[in-house]
Amino acid sequence: MTYGITTRVPAPIAMYDAVHSAVLARTGTDVDGLLVHIGRATPEGFEVIEVWQSRDHFDQYNRDVVGPVIAELAGSDPPSPPSPSIEEFDVRGLVVPAGGASW
Repeated sequence: MTYGITTRVPAPIAMYDAVHSAVLARTGTDVDGLLVHIGRATPEGFEVIEVWQSRDHFDQYNRDVVGPVIAELAGSDPPSPPSPSIEEFDVRGLVVPAGGASW
């Protein structure tokens, strides 16, 4: 079942930029199960909106890729991570034309 999630993080957009860049360097755009990823700055920090083929795809990618990247970037003495606000949503419609774009 398709899985949608919005994550709002009260941290500088530079944090998103660093994680996003490192994740792209590690996996590129060929991410199993990811249908769309959008990151944007907000007045409080940043927001990530994603649609996945399933919750399992989302969980596996975060466990195997995103989590280790964040730990690597944080180093040996990481600061306390900001508490994100997470909202899951039902995907009612989605059109993603072929493009292979990433930035």
